[in-house]
Amino acid sequence: MNVPWRFSADGIAVALRVTPRGGSDAIDGIETLADGRSVVKVRVRAIADGGEANKAVIELLAKSLRVPKSHLRVMSGTTSRLKQVAIDGDPKQLGDALKVLTQTKES
Repeated sequence: MNVPWRFSADGIAVALRVTPRGGSDAIDGIETLADGRSVVKVRVRAIADGGEANKAVIELLAKSLRVPKSHLRVMSGTTSRLKQVAIDGDPKQLGDALKVLTQTKES
């Protein structure tokens, strides 16, 4: 399975599929979309209104990866369930952390 993140010199870019009003804030593993792309499944309690879900996604990823919220930004998909999020930091450490967070929950 392809991993849903790309490495760069400054950090990592992660493809996400976000479910707002998902009951809890959680990373639910990796999913392969119908077009063959892999995404990290994320759900948040926040509603998709006024950027609340995007804020919740940033907070969840920052807490899970143990990086400051200021190191994360939504690159694309601000009004879509499919998003690209950039995370600044050591690419290897971030990739390893994402593997651990998603490895037992692949679908």
